[in-house]
Amino acid sequence: MSYQEVYTRSLQDPEGFWGEAAAGIDWYKPWDRVLDDSNKPFYRWFTGGELNTCYNALDRHVENGRADQAALIYDSPVTGDGRSYSYRELRDEVAAFAGALRARGVEKGDRVILYMPMIPQAVIAMLACARIGAIHSVVFGGFAAKELATRIDDARPKVMVSASCGIEVNRVIEYKPLLDEAIGLAGHKPDHCIIFQRPQAQAAMQPGRDLDWNEAVAAAEPADCVPLLATDPLYILYTSGTTGQPKGVVRDNGGHAVAMRWSMKAVYNVEPGDVYWAASDVGWVVGHSYIVYGPLLHGCTTILYEGKPVGTPDPGAFWRVISEHRVKVMFTAPTAFRAIKREDPEGEYLKKYDLSRFEALFLAGERCDPDTLAWAEQQLRVPVIDHWWQTETGWAIAANCLGIEQLPVKPGSPTKAVPGYDVRILDENGNEEPAGEIGRIMIRLPLPPGCLPTLWQNDDRYLESYLSAQPGYYLTGDAGFKDEDDYLWIMSRIDDIINVAGHRLSTGAMEEVLASHPDVAECAVIGAADQLKGELPVGLVVLKAGADRDEQEIVDELISLVRQKIGPVAAFKKVTVVQRLPKTRSGKILRGTMKKIADSQEYKVPATIDDPAILDEITQALIRIGYAK
Repeated sequence: MSYQEVYTRSLQDPEGFWGEAAAGIDWYKPWDRVLDDSNKPFYRWFTGGELNTCYNALDRHVENGRADQAALIYDSPVTGDGRSYSYRELRDEVAAFAGALRARGVEKGDRVILYMPMIPQAVIAMLACARIGAIHSVVFGGFAAKELATRIDDARPKVMVSASCGIEVNRVIEYKPLLDEAIGLAGHKPDHCIIFQRPQAQAAMQPGRDLDWNEAVAAAEPADCVPLLATDPLYILYTSGTTGQPKGVVRDNGGHAVAMRWSMKAVYNVEPGDVYWAASDVGWVVGHSYIVYGPLLHGCTTILYEGKPVGTPDPGAFWRVISEHRVKVMFTAPTAFRAIKREDPEGEYLKKYDLSRFEALFLAGERCDPDTLAWAEQQLRVPVIDHWWQTETGWAIAANCLGIEQLPVKPGSPTKAVPGYDVRILDENGNEEPAGEIGRIMIRLPLPPGCLPTLWQNDDRYLESYLSAQPGYYLTGDAGFKDEDDYLWIMSRIDDIINVAGHRLSTGAMEEVLASHPDVAECAVIGAADQLKGELPVGLVVLKAGADRDEQEIVDELISLVRQKIGPVAAFKKVTVVQRLPKTRSGKILRGTMKKIADSQEYKVPATIDDPAILDEITQALIRIGYAK
């Protein structure tokens, strides 16, 4: 079937479409209804059905001939360690740790917070929770104690699972002092902490509360899978909220398992047995969906990589992993490829490795500029697919679905809406915008399986944050347009559309122009307050390694390029060169924080920032061009 036929059917007959997809999952009890719309706008999928996500990710593959196939490959250039787990070995490790949790009193519906580095025990703990029906909430390892404390108070976990340390390139970050501080700050006190001791650091244990991972597992009886309702929560994943209070995105068991498994073939075009690598972190939604659940539900081999795209040890790090483990499809953030391109613009390191089994690269996390896309295509000579989704949806909203029909790539666009998503571009009054006109990107309800059914114990905030802007629609928070071919163009967050003397302009479109300059490695455009015009665009650019021309000359060329491509209406006159841009640990550029700095407003250092010291550098750079006074 063509993409258009599949997409049309998914919207016209969602119950038939997703009912068929659900046949790929093993159920203890079939559902009563595929789509339950009895409590709009709180739609639920597969109500009455019973399943276990861990059974579907591990046990059934062991029982059906994949027991000796690699399920998880751990590759850690920062420690020099590596290990492969077969489906049988991973199932046994998970069952043992599930038993250790149960011995600490953890049962169905209890919460467990995981505060872990990129080691196999993080994956084992997630699946162990799923096995016994506990709800896991993974908090990015090394997160600030205050932020961890707010999540402890919201989720109220019975047990915390952590490790003695994480490793960032050549720096050991001890987790236990941060964990102890967070528990001290939190009003809710977990009963126990299970700590995995790594050789790089020894954590001090608190008698009575803290347990050693290995000792806890050795003393435990392995636990079997527990039948759960499709609508029971699998996990909570916190995403930063505008109020400073994090939002706990809930993922259910049934819809999630169906969507994850279906997406592996439909979107990524991988088969059971193929090696799939999402170069992300288990602390982010990509790690949940495509390091852990998606690949294992589909019977693939998944890779857990404890390293960076550059510096562990060089810009050939990704190519080594792809070559060594025979990766078929990779998924990472455009930021990673910009870092590789900056260090190795000619792709010299790539030539050292055999990538003959590699078939496609998927990018997401932020907009991929056409220049980076073209560079990746030129180096890899395989399809490079930019796709778009969110923590809230858990999987792609828009993509070039390689497993259905490969559509022509339009650089800068994540292609078309994925089957199941009825994506519309609406104006402030709820009217649909014509082709080419920027508006709010909304998704008509119901959202497909796998998307958030609500926020953790906060239905009101779910309604207010996502469903109140336009009745019957989910607000993505992004702005963009559809072209005459129905391709989606994600231009910016809604609050990144700037108003220059009454003209609504996209900072994303300006960034695209700046990124096309041969000397620019990466860039950001923010709207700074201006008394005369309301807002004016300000560009911050990082130059490529080896760009040794006069900086002012490059700046003049950039201003002229934006004037030429977007027009004088953009009033683009201010650009500053910086050494690096402030980002979250997942690679998203902190444009909102930079805007506050430019406007001389007070700002809170985001908990997710990878290096707070960079904000001082940005302040100085903005002062040089007349901002951040």
